[in-house]
Amino acid sequence: MMKKLFYINKADRAVAILLLFIMAALAVGIMLTGGSVGGGFVSSADTSSVDVPIVKTGAYRREIGYYDSGSSSLKLFAFDPNTADSTALLSLGLRPWQVRNIYKYRAKGGVYRRPSDFARLYGLTVGQYKRLEPYIRISSDYLPASSLVSDGEHTAAARDTVKYPIKIKDGEVIALNTADTTALKKVPGIGSGYARAVVSYRKRLGGFFSVDQLLEIDGFPESSLRYFILGDATLDKINVNRLTLSQLRRHPYINYFQAKAIVDYRRLHGNLKSLDDLRLNRDFPEDAIRRLKPYVSF
Repeated sequence: MMKKLFYINKADRAVAILLLFIMAALAVGIMLTGGSVGGGFVSSADTSSVDVPIVKTGAYRREIGYYDSGSSSLKLFAFDPNTADSTALLSLGLRPWQVRNIYKYRAKGGVYRRPSDFARLYGLTVGQYKRLEPYIRISSDYLPASSLVSDGEHTAAARDTVKYPIKIKDGEVIALNTADTTALKKVPGIGSGYARAVVSYRKRLGGFFSVDQLLEIDGFPESSLRYFILGDATLDKINVNRLTLSQLRRHPYINYFQAKAIVDYRRLHGNLKSLDDLRLNRDFPEDAIRRLKPYVSF
């Protein structure tokens, strides 16, 4: 009778064994996971969403590539902003996004050459800078190379004399009619613009017969005249009896009406023998004839 009471057929035994196996597997799984099956609480072994301690530094990884030392481990020490790594910068109290800005600045070729350069870090507060300033140490490797040149050699070796030419001193002079733009830029008050203007005007005139002619260049500094001498005063002259009206007009001292007056005189009276032949023409006052005389031939 008892045997019949506890008798289980073959199919039921198979189901019972399967249930026991599943229950045993679940029990083992719960033991291995610490009870976080289905998610009722966070296991101490589940560290995917919390800070992971870094054994060597005692810091916590919050973002890939940066470490937050936490306020409890804040400390001040000498550092070079050109070489300090993220762990050191965070230990000094800088925020992770400030450290990222430092890394970006350095990646683009930026260099901190003096402690005050570090004050330009985006987001750095006055309080942070005042706290860190005494500890900033800039390596001599990041100083300008010109600092290696002694004072006696600075002018000759460290200065770019092409872009920033050395100016001549009082008592020194430049030959106006032969100087090129490089020489002209050595005159105090003369830069690239005026140097090119002088060369261009000299070519149009045919040379200078007076240093004061430089004042005919718009805005030319009068204080620079004392640094010039004429030098070679040989002038290129124009033949007023042969040139056409358009050719005569190219000279700075001959305008359209003066060129037309010369052409009309030649047509009516023949070749000019002197500019005095034009004195009766209202387009040739005394001063116009005087300044044109050195540049004409007949």
